[in-house]
This record gives sequence, structure tokens and C-alpha cells, in this order.
Amino acid sequence: MASSAPSGYRAVLTHVDSKGGFTKAELLRRAAHRSRLRAATTLSGHSTTSSSSVSSPRLFSGQAEYLMELAIGTPPVPFIALADTGSDLTWTQCQPCKLCFPQDTPIYDTSASSSFSPVACSSATCLPIWSRNCSSTPVCTYRYAYGDGAYSTGILGTETITFGSASTSSAHHGIAFGCGADNGGASYNSTGTVGLGRGTLSLVAQLGVGKFSYCLTDFFNSSLGSPFLFGTLGDSAGDAAQVESTPLLQSPQIPSRYFVSLEGISLGDARLPIPNDTFALRADGSGGMIVDSGTIFTVLEETAFRVVVSHVADVLGQPVVNASSLDAPCFPAPAGERPMPDMVLHFAGGADMRLHRDNYMYFNEEDSSFCLSISGTTPASTSVLGNFQQQNIQMLFDITVGQMSFLPTDCSKL
Repeated sequence: MASSAPSGYRAVLTHVDSKGGFTKAELLRRAAHRSRLRAATTLSGHSTTSSSSVSSPRLFSGQAEYLMELAIGTPPVPFIALADTGSDLTWTQCQPCKLCFPQDTPIYDTSASSSFSPVACSSATCLPIWSRNCSSTPVCTYRYAYGDGAYSTGILGTETITFGSASTSSAHHGIAFGCGADNGGASYNSTGTVGLGRGTLSLVAQLGVGKFSYCLTDFFNSSLGSPFLFGTLGDSAGDAAQVESTPLLQSPQIPSRYFVSLEGISLGDARLPIPNDTFALRADGSGGMIVDSGTIFTVLEETAFRVVVSHVADVLGQPVVNASSLDAPCFPAPAGERPMPDMVLHFAGGADMRLHRDNYMYFNEEDSSFCLSISGTTPASTSVLGNFQQQNIQMLFDITVGQMSFLPTDCSKL
């Protein structure tokens, strides 16, 4: 029986620094700074649940590494959004602006769109972001506050979201989104955020596609776009025998995040001596590992981090420069070429993610050192699989089944 043709929507991710003309060292510094801010707030334990009567929903960092180009409204206007797999609400700046950050494209205006409709405060759509009494306003209002100080305040509405260029565009109607008239924080050339988390308000859930995938191209070639595919359009087109799969876990404390169970790490053929429960997701929401497109460097719980650093130092035959720090460690470049073995991340279900040297190390030209693109966090904290490790690996998320799959891929050709 012939299989049905893939269906869904295609978008392109561009790196936030793609138009800055930065050197390799500058790209790393800027990304590492954003990564530290995001990790600090992601791992700080803030809740993403609905607000109480005296506080707004407290989310994680507004930092992100990739922009998604969409269009919103009828007629469509450009919507350049920070792609965030760690939050749900999609929002854009709206006229009339009380406080808006500068943007290169026209600010979206509900009065100029024939497809805008406000969401009633009493509707089920409003409930995930608003838990107060609706007597004060008939319209659903929101305030999203991120852990790093970024925020957006406005009303919830529904609109038409368009994917693709004018010649190959596809529109999806009735998407709930935030119309932000008061916004603050770093914008990184965006006009808002597209929420790609696991909640009911995320764009993934609203499209009803049940699955998505992305494939991040070479970090240092920031001019290359990275494909983001919604629906079965994102199913792997590669060798099915090479696809590895592991269950997705969900934390009641952080339900929007994509958690997986990391069971161990190898360097070459040697399984590192990391206790089996190091990365366990605990009942109180601590621990576990999040897969995140918005954090550049992988973050490991301190026990595992120290073991990884020690074994990399042994292979290089060089001491760690910043041994006491939890920042990404660097090592003096050894004399002559020193081949590095693959690093393997062992996930539940027998899924092994093999990382070649360039997916977990980089050469710092400024001080001629090799550095791990991995940092540490305090014991028992949540670990994060960062996007530097995900380069040229197609990452597939099947929310309906509850499974993450991955496959080595030349992402520039997908």
C-alpha cells in the first residue's frame, strides 16, 4: 500500500547573529553570554503555571538563538519571531504601542487586519494564561514575564499565521496569539516570540500536527538557514535504520518543556563513571534533562560535568585552565594533532547520540586553546541538551506518541 504524502508546514530558522558580520570568536562570546542568561533562569525553578491573583505567569529566559520568519494577519505583515521550545504563547508587538522595542518591519496593527478577533476572558483559550476573575474586562488580557526580565503585556486574540514565501505560502487561520502593546527586554532583531512548547497554546498544538522537527546547520556558518518542519513533513527522509528514539518525559512543574532521560555518557569506547541516577527527573521537578533549541552549550549537573572534564583532559594530555569554574572549560592546545574520540550520550530506550569532536569542542583562536561546548550547573539541577550539540542532527519530536528521535543529517540539504 502506498504511503500518504507528507503534510505540514515548513519554516526557516536563522541565527540571531546571522546579519552581524561577527568573527568566530565574537559569535561564541555573544552566544555564550545568552546561553548563561538562559541557563541561569531555566534552571532556577520558576514555574510556568497560570498566575495567582497577584502575580503574572513566571516563565524562563526570553533569550533564544534562532529566529523564525512567519507572517501574521490579512493582509499578511512580516512576523520575525524568536523560536522558543521552552514556552507556549506566540506573541508579537501590536499597535497602538504603549512601549515597544524597535523593529525593522511595520508593527502589526489589529485594525488593519480583516482576520483579527479578540479572545473573550471567559473562553477556555484564555485559561492557560489568565486565572483571575473576568468581571473587570470582557477581553482576555495577559502578561508574560520571563526570568531574565523580558516581558510582554497585551490582549489575546486569534489571527491568520502564514508560512512560506508569497509563491509557496500556506495560511492557518484562528491561531491564538498575544497582541503585545507593552513589551520589554532584548529583542535580538525579532518582533516577538513563537511558542513551540508542549502546552495547549503553543503553535505546535494549535496547528494540530502532533509532531515537528528541526535540523540546525553549522553554527559558525550563520548565513545558512535551518529547516523547521511541522507535521509529517518533518518525518525523517534518511536511513530509517539510523534513526534513534527515546521517550519524552513531562515534568508537572515545567509542563511545557521537552524532557528526556539521559542514562550515561561515553567518551570513545569508555563509559564514564557517572552514577546512574545523576540525570533522573525527580518528583519535585528537579533533575532531568531538557532538550532546548534556545541554549547553545549543553549544561550538565556538576557531578557529571566534572567527570566529563577530567576525561577530556586525560585524552588531550592537558590541564584544565579554569578548573574550579562551572563555565565551559578550556585546555591549552596540545603540540601536534590530537584526535578526539566521539562523545556518546546514552538515552533511555537504547538511543545513542554520537557527537563528533566539532559537536562538543571548538578551537579558541584568541588564546590557542581547545574548549568544551559544555558547562556545569549545581548538583541535582536540571541538565540541558544545547543546540551546539544538535548541529547537523535532525531532531524529531512526536508529541502524540511522546517520543524524541534523532538522525545524523546534513541539515543544509534537508
